[in-house]
Amino acid sequence: MYEKNRLEKVYPILKNYAIEPHFVENFGKIQKVYSNKGVFALKKINPKQGGDFVKHIQSLYQKGYNRIVPIFPTIDGRYGVLHEHNLYYLMPWLVNEENEKGHERHHQLFRELARLHTLSTNDIKVNKEDRTDHYEKTLLEWEKHQDFLEGFMEACEQRTYMSPFELMFVLSYNDIQQALNYSIKNLKAWYEKTKDDEKARVVTVHGKISTDHFLYDERGYGYFSNFEQARQGSPIHDILPFLSRSLKTFPKRAEDCIEWIYMYLKYFPLREDELLLFASYFAHPGAVIRTAEKYYKNPSRHSERKILQHFQKHYWLIKNSEYVLMRMEEIERQKQQAKAQAEAAAQANEGAQN
Repeated sequence: MYEKNRLEKVYPILKNYAIEPHFVENFGKIQKVYSNKGVFALKKINPKQGGDFVKHIQSLYQKGYNRIVPIFPTIDGRYGVLHEHNLYYLMPWLVNEENEKGHERHHQLFRELARLHTLSTNDIKVNKEDRTDHYEKTLLEWEKHQDFLEGFMEACEQRTYMSPFELMFVLSYNDIQQALNYSIKNLKAWYEKTKDDEKARVVTVHGKISTDHFLYDERGYGYFSNFEQARQGSPIHDILPFLSRSLKTFPKRAEDCIEWIYMYLKYFPLREDELLLFASYFAHPGAVIRTAEKYYKNPSRHSERKILQHFQKHYWLIKNSEYVLMRMEEIERQKQQAKAQAEAAAQANEGAQN
């Protein structure tokens, strides 16, 4: 009976594709459809997202990027079917079996992300006043964060007996403050670098990069799916959320993240201003500050143990991000030194020949 109901629900949608379903399996918002024409993935999305995401996919195809899970048109050429207040679109069902080691999936994902950004890159005009307004508002917000950290620290130090959360905050204070200062320093450097620029580079941002949205076909090629949040934006808008999710774990030396970043940079080098903004946002301890603010405003409202665990996870993210950024700075220094030595050797060789 349950299977019959599922078939009855998808039948009017698949009729638009001249497909007759035989069996349906549910995977959340995606349904696996076995039919007279093969196996398909039927995806349900909000209709408000439909137009933009199809537009971005078509634009990428026109620019030569084809590592996207194909979207099949209906009989009359539409790329989606509106049914009972939802929009549905149809794709092939990829086997998604990895023949490689786990870390290779991330490497291929970042190679493909770099290629996606390369093919979709475009310079757009930027209003200087808008850039200045964004910078000043962000700087003001982050300076307020500094004031809060200092004020909360003073309040904790005045306690005769600190709560476990307050003690954890005091012990973490220097690391949080250093991360915030580093963010502000790079934000200011970014603004000085770009304040007179009339253009900025944008790419097609996938919007939700994840290994769950990078699927393999039977040949072992990787394809991006789930473009519903695609938009035009800075390339760092794809990289930063992925890295933050990967680093939101126990303290570790995240050499794998450094490999992913340099795999991406090998195929799509970020400009100096983009690297400054990347470092600024990557280091920013916003989540840990927001947790401290929640506790400060109403400590009795929260379970001490739960909010302390929440705070600790965000603090670990700061430390993991710090390690990645420090390693990147070290790698870039080594590159500059090697370049300077090569140039000095070339000049010495040229002088000897003369």
